[in-house]
Amino acid sequence: MSQFYCGHLSKSDMLFEFLRWEIFPQLGCDCRDGIRVFRTNGSNAVYIYEDRQTCQKVVGKFFRSDRQRDWNIARRRLEREFSNINEFRRYLGKYHYVARPLGRNEDLGCLLVVEYCGGEALDSVILRSINSGKDSILYEKLTSLAYFLATVHNRSVQGRGVDFNEQCRYFECMLQGIEEVTSRGERDALWDLCSRWRNDWAVWQDQEVLVHGDATPSNFLFGDGLHVISFDMERVKRADRCFDVGRLAAELQHFFMRTTGNKYHAEKFIGHFLWEYCCHFPDRESAFKAVCSRIPFYMGSTLLRISRNRYLDNNYRRRLVSEAFLTLERK
Repeated sequence: MSQFYCGHLSKSDMLFEFLRWEIFPQLGCDCRDGIRVFRTNGSNAVYIYEDRQTCQKVVGKFFRSDRQRDWNIARRRLEREFSNINEFRRYLGKYHYVARPLGRNEDLGCLLVVEYCGGEALDSVILRSINSGKDSILYEKLTSLAYFLATVHNRSVQGRGVDFNEQCRYFECMLQGIEEVTSRGERDALWDLCSRWRNDWAVWQDQEVLVHGDATPSNFLFGDGLHVISFDMERVKRADRCFDVGRLAAELQHFFMRTTGNKYHAEKFIGHFLWEYCCHFPDRESAFKAVCSRIPFYMGSTLLRISRNRYLDNNYRRRLVSEAFLTLERK
């Protein structure tokens, strides 16, 4: 994530006291020389705090901010993410990591503080692969990411079947967010496609697993080899494994469409990611067939989700909706 230097945290600030006495001592720091503050470019109120002497960093996420002034809602979001992080960490593999929670404080803007983790984000990896013309760069990291997700998904199965009705409710929310770039008739047609998927036995056949819930390229960092680091666990939930896998596939398609203008450039990488994901099952080919039978719905839903973003121009948002139609019609 990008960082913008903001200055030093005042030693008279309650936040300074909290970080100095409850957070940084866990990293062996006493903050005697002060704490630097950096703002990030994320959509939430997220800041990085750095001990001036050791340069050790932590990440602070404020759930109560200008965007969310309701203290009760902010507190619930804080507790949810704190709980999600601890649950998700239970299922990680040898090469996998999720930033450890270091503390939380409801009185300081419903603040959650987690470890600062270094690494290269997936969106950076994609751009480096495109700019260098080296497909192997992206293939390697998608293999690592597939391993990460498959490990968490497979270890978190608890024997409860997928409730696809939940996905239909989520899909309906996506439709409400694209009214600016679609007609009522288009939204009705999309809802009809969702209803067709609801009547397909394939979307009900798997068991719920723990999913990241916001599997976007900016939420995964890569180290050497198979090492993957993830964060931003607010949307962790139990759902079909394809909720994560399909979102990543659609994000890849979107990234290549927007960067290169050609969605087909993403297909070989999507196929590689799905094939690598399925190698972590006893029968790789049958797993691949099952996942691919459900992926179009989750990809289409994600394309609609992306099209809600107003920072994208309307022509491109319309293109995303068109791609969602094409994807959802693949049954």
